[in-house]
Amino acid sequence: MAQVTSVAVPGQLLGPVSEYQPGPGTHVHNSNLYASILGPVRKLNPPKPAGPQKRLTKITPAVPAALPTLSIERNISAASQDGGSKGKAEILPEVNSTVLCRVTRITPKQAQVAILVVGETVLDGEWQGLIRVQDVRATEKDKVKIFESFRPGDIVRAVVISLGDQSNYYLATASNNLGVIMATSEAGNAMYPISWKEYKDPETGASESRKVAKPF
Repeated sequence: MAQVTSVAVPGQLLGPVSEYQPGPGTHVHNSNLYASILGPVRKLNPPKPAGPQKRLTKITPAVPAALPTLSIERNISAASQDGGSKGKAEILPEVNSTVLCRVTRITPKQAQVAILVVGETVLDGEWQGLIRVQDVRATEKDKVKIFESFRPGDIVRAVVISLGDQSNYYLATASNNLGVIMATSEAGNAMYPISWKEYKDPETGASESRKVAKPF
């Protein structure tokens, strides 16, 4: 049976290939297994042999033990659908919590987001949050433009700085490791970061401005 262990972001180290087999949503680099997409990590243990083992009557090479397979689900809400009530335990964002969220709407003064993950826990529902223009970067705050930092659909790593009002948490991305971790271009293609403020579309070659999170 597949077990949900945590939520991974693209480029995150999952473990050595000596301990795990790569599954969907992962890739191997320098004998290590990395996440290729955002989503819950699933560990699938190899099936146990059925029945008693035959006694060996001659010397034979030992059969390598089967390794568990790590894969990543594309549906980030899949983790909350497993595990029954355990997977649906209510987790609330707190001040200083690191969260993953999806940008739903932008205005000149703020980006509205839906919080999907708190720490490594996938939420059963979505909590609303705001990233205000003054909380995007730690420096040159007067030069920040929301439309150059986020776009609807972006996946953002942020930190909770205030419980805010009754309907929204206040979030910030004013650190190198915080910001956009996944972005789709205007042409609909998944992009990759080329600097701290740009993503690039590999299909069209066009660059788009973002507040980019430093990769792992």
